[in-house]
Order: sequence, then structure tokens, then C-alpha cells
Amino acid sequence: MLRKWGLFIVGLALILGGSYLAHAVQTSGGVTLKDVRFAGDPIAGEGGLTQSGLLYVPASATAAHPAPAVLASHGYINTREMQSPFAIELARRGFVVLAMDMIGHGYSDGAVGQSKDLGGPAALRYLQSLPFVDKSNIGLEGHSMGGVPVMTAAASQPDGYKAIVLEGSTPAFLGAKSPANPKDLAVVFGRFDEFAPLMWGVPKGSQVANSPKLARVFGVPGPVIVGKIYGVIADGSARVLENPPVTHPWEHFSYAGVGGAVDWFQKTLTGEANPLAPGDQIWLWKDIGTGIAFAGFVCLLIGAFELLLMLPVFASLNQPAQAPAQRRGGKWWLAFLLTAAVPALTFYPLMKLGNLFFPMRLFPQYIQNQLVVWALVNALITLVLSLALRGGKPAFTTDWPKSAAIAAATIAVGYLSLVLVEAVFRVDYRFWVLGLKPLDDRHALMAIPYLVLWAVFFLVALRALAANLAVKGEGFMVQAGAWKLAMSLGFVVLLVVEYATLLQTGLLLTPGEPLNTIVAIQFVPLLATVGAIAAVTYRRTNSYVPGALICALLLSWYVTAGTATHWYPGFKLPAPAASRSK
Repeated sequence: MLRKWGLFIVGLALILGGSYLAHAVQTSGGVTLKDVRFAGDPIAGEGGLTQSGLLYVPASATAAHPAPAVLASHGYINTREMQSPFAIELARRGFVVLAMDMIGHGYSDGAVGQSKDLGGPAALRYLQSLPFVDKSNIGLEGHSMGGVPVMTAAASQPDGYKAIVLEGSTPAFLGAKSPANPKDLAVVFGRFDEFAPLMWGVPKGSQVANSPKLARVFGVPGPVIVGKIYGVIADGSARVLENPPVTHPWEHFSYAGVGGAVDWFQKTLTGEANPLAPGDQIWLWKDIGTGIAFAGFVCLLIGAFELLLMLPVFASLNQPAQAPAQRRGGKWWLAFLLTAAVPALTFYPLMKLGNLFFPMRLFPQYIQNQLVVWALVNALITLVLSLALRGGKPAFTTDWPKSAAIAAATIAVGYLSLVLVEAVFRVDYRFWVLGLKPLDDRHALMAIPYLVLWAVFFLVALRALAANLAVKGEGFMVQAGAWKLAMSLGFVVLLVVEYATLLQTGLLLTPGEPLNTIVAIQFVPLLATVGAIAAVTYRRTNSYVPGALICALLLSWYVTAGTATHWYPGFKLPAPAASRSK
């Protein structure tokens, strides 16, 4: 009994323990966390879009004693949860924090490009409307593209804020309106930030102090001195540059990046109830908790699949695996190396090709469109390689209707767990750039067409795994480990090479691919998860189909919920030159 239920129980325990830890950290000191919606500005003659945010309210913030507040914004293809390190640390010090979803991201309506201010001015007005917020003590913080909404908010109300922190960002980013002379500005920019040329016009993040653009913003003739406060905080003219040894995605996930923002707001805003040293940080334990919950979610999915196979309706799916290979020979190792290497080697070229898959009504997410181009071309390559490598003919036992049903039921169990965790603990499953959120109605419909494309990829990829890498008599741990490595090792090597080069030289090996390199970080845990699911489902059913459909459902959910939406009524295709330079 325990053997059959073991993985399911382990998954539940990890989910509950990790979620409780995360909840305890983000509500430390009596902070209340609320999921809020508020009205956005009218768009192109339409009604205003509804915007989303997470509101952190310390116990000390009341209508009788309003507290200082900070509006925080995530970057491109992220969501409001990415700002939790800043929000947790500021809230436990007595600041009210609104972590917003930019327009076209998360649970906010609309699409990127539909609103040039990305919802910043409306979010600032909502924060100002709260009776427990001191309207004379509001700060603005934005990471990367999140600099757009906070700077446009500042431009919309020159007297509506007191200080700004730009984390890995820059004024007037993407042509957005910014104040000519922003009040009390801190720039936190990593020495290894991959976007230095785009943000500050210098080749490397370590050279940002020499940026002519930064000198103009600081109002100085020459290089900016790191750590020196220019101007006077009291009159709003202060400027400071922090240049910690972090990369772009570490700026919002490091003690240095978070500490720089906390320190600046404690210097420029007044009235926080619980001042603490900038280095006094606990936010990492929240991400450790939600990371444990993510691991529990994977265990829960596999455990649920095992339990569902015990039901009479799915009993016929139980079939012993009939691996075609007798041992790991030269052909096995060649298949392993190709499985690992080809997806990583084709990643950058095919993501570029994916730029031609423009957003449209059925497929409205630009980044996901690029990813499915990469996936489908790799499916084609896999088919060709499988024909060339064919050894013994695999004998699969496949029941398509029941395979689809058990895949849907397995994902439903995992989805229900996330919905309950979000309702009870106000957390989701995530660690750093890896994040799995519940789908709202809009994104649930959006995921359906993508599901079809992801299913094609996983049906081909997992069939190839079973046909080329399954070995007779091989133990589960060995097989699952080999399959996880086969799926993820290429991206591990890619990222090690890219970031080893960055740390040595200040530049990525492919300096023109900063965004796609950051996107690739998620591939390591996701593809390892795919390998584990593929191994379990194949061994239990002698079929690649249930695992492929589970993975297709999971990836279409994961990507759709976590990336940005671009298509909207009236969307116009970008010029070819613009698409090439994206």
C-alpha cells in the first residue's frame, strides 16, 4: 500500500511543507498579502483594461497611521511574483508594496504594445488610493522592462513619488516616456548584466559607470563613481549607482540587488515602522519553499499517474515495457549524444526563425511562438535521425483514448493542487526564473491551440527516447537518470559555456542572444522533468503516448501562464527589419 501511494504522499508533503514555509516568510511580522485587481487606463478608445497585482500590507500600515509605499514591476515575460524578494524585504520593514503585473503579463489584461506605459500610471494611482498609504512617501522600483511602467508612472505624476530604483533598467527604455529629471534615482546594474549595450550603450555591465547616457542622467561630466551619492536626497536630486557582481536575472534574485533597493528606499522614504539593515534578508527562504513545492508537484504528478493506473478504467494500460535494445552499445551512445546536443545546438538559430511566426489571434504570444518553432523543427530533425539510427523495431502498446484520458486526469490532479495552494497560502510553484501559475480564463483558452503544437513535439521526442534509449532489464533509477540527462544535458552545457564566458570576459559567448540565453535557463529543470515523466510512463505502459500528452499539457500550461501576450485587436505585423532585431 505504502509503495503504491508513496510518491503521491511524498509529493503532497513537499507541496504542503514548502508552501507553508513560503507563506510564513512572505507574511513575516504580520504582513498581509492580497491578490488585487484595479482599473487601468482606456486603450485606443476602448474601456480600461483590468490590471493585477499582489499587495503586501504590513500590520503597522493603517488609515490612522499611513505607511510609505513602493510600486514594484517585473521585467519582460515575467509576472508579479518575480518581485517577491523586494516586496518581502520592504514589507517586513513597514512599507506597503504593490507588485504589479504589467499589461500583457500575468493576470493583467491586454497585450504588450497595446499600452505604451504598460500600466504604470494606473498602478500608481491605485496605490495612492489606499487609505493606509502615505501618499507623500511613495517609491517606484522596476527590473529590466519593468523600468517602463515605473518611469511612465513618474512622468504621469511628477509630484506623486519620492524615489526610483531601476534594477537592470534605464530611463526611456523602448522609447517610453520618462521624467526629464527623475527624483532620487538609484541605478542597480550588474557587472555581468547581459543587456548592457541595450540599456546603457556600453559593451559590458562592468563598464556602466563610463556610460555617457548614465553621466547625462546623473548630471555629471565624466564617469560616475560607484556607491557615491550625487545631489541631495532632501530636494530629490540624489543619484547613486550600484554595480554588484551579478547577471541580469540575478539583479532581482540576489542579496546585492535586493539590498540596493532596500537601502535606497530606507534613505529616501520616511516612516517605515521596522528599519533593518539592508543585508538583513529572508526572502530566499520563500523561494526555497516554493522550489520545494515545485519538486513536490513533479512527485505528485508521477504518483497520481501510478495511482490512476490502479483504477479499473485504466487497468488495461498496465503493460511491461518492451525495450528494443539489449545493451548500451555504440548506437545507444550516439542516440544519447544527439538527443542531448541537437536541441541545444539549434536553439538560437530556430528562435531567430521563430520571429517569423508573428502573433495572431490563435497564437498570441511571441516568445511561445518562437519556442514552438524550435520544438517542431526539432521534431522533424528527430524523425530523420530516428530513421537513420533505427535498430530493433520498438513494439509499443498504445491505447490513444485512454492515454489521453489518464494524461488529462494526471494534470488535473497537479492543477488542483496548485489552485488549492494558491488559495490557502497565496503562493505558486517556482524558483528564480522557473515558475508555474494557475491559468485564468483568458490564458486557459489561449493554451489550447498551443497544446496541439506541443503535443506534436512531445509525441515525436518521447517516442524517440523510448525507441532509442530504452534498454532491456535496466533499473528505473538508471533509466530515469539517463533520460533526464539526455533531455537536459545539452542545455546544461550551453549555459555553462555561456556563463563561464560571461564571468571571465564580461560578455556572453553569443553576446547578441541575452534574452534567449536567459530563457534557456528554464529548459534545464523542465526538460529533466520531461525525462523523468517519460521514463515512468513508458515503463508502466510500454507506450510513449501518455507521457507525451502529460508533458504537452504541462508545457502549454507553463509557458502560456508565464510569458507575455502580444496580439490584440488591431495588432499590426512588425516590419521585417524590426522582427530581425527583436
